[in-house]
Amino acid sequence: MAIDAHHHFWRYTPHEYGWISDGMSVLRRDYLPDDLRREAAAVGVDGVISVQARQTLEETDWLLGLAEKDDLIRGVVGWVPLVSPTVGDDLSRFASRPKLKAVRHVLQDEPDDSYMLRDDFNRGIALLKGFGLRYDILIFERQLPPAIKLVDRHPGQNFILDHVAKPRIRDKQLSPWRENLRELARRPNVYCKVSGMVTEADHRNWTPQQLRPYFDAALEAFGSRRLMFGSDWPVCLLACGYRRWLQIVKDFASTLTPDEQDRLFERTAIEAYGLE
Repeated sequence: MAIDAHHHFWRYTPHEYGWISDGMSVLRRDYLPDDLRREAAAVGVDGVISVQARQTLEETDWLLGLAEKDDLIRGVVGWVPLVSPTVGDDLSRFASRPKLKAVRHVLQDEPDDSYMLRDDFNRGIALLKGFGLRYDILIFERQLPPAIKLVDRHPGQNFILDHVAKPRIRDKQLSPWRENLRELARRPNVYCKVSGMVTEADHRNWTPQQLRPYFDAALEAFGSRRLMFGSDWPVCLLACGYRRWLQIVKDFASTLTPDEQDRLFERTAIEAYGLE
């Protein structure tokens, strides 16, 4: 059995999901728990982490509502306005709901790569540990240097890096992503998701062999104890089906010991997100 540590749900409208462009027709529809259950059951995934796709409190509430009705959803990564002076009230409101495990801000879309170093943002981050919450880091590879500074400001806070920091796979660039990833991984309070790689490659012409160096670099940096599998479904459908992505990661991990594979596909997610 396995846990998928990163996927999304949505009821699609063009207004609310403006990041889904005209060229992403496969995503321009609803994706809901019954859709994911079919995909997950077919490949032996028995638990998932639902991650925010809109930056609204309403979506966080909606995702938690879905999770509270569905045992497949083991936890939720929601959104709260970390820069708001009243963020503590929002955290208090949501943290009482046990399936909220982490929060995330879409840092990759901020025009300023140093947004994450703002004092008000960091005041919000500093509150998370008191509520038993983790923080998911969503960035492009160029944002790794400020992300390292962010983590260093909060040594007691657990962080989870999404999509191996979105390296430039399409451009076949390993550096400086590999070196910066290795530096970030020196912080023991950071975990990393093996997810989102196919959508950083050429959607039509990628091969598993092109992705392999990026998996190997992440494994070298974090080791099997701090890596976890994630599908990034349904976004992955732009380049790859659910079953195929899981099989590719299994193939990449085939040389690991059974215990290391168990970490990658289940136990790291349980540890990182504090799943029950």
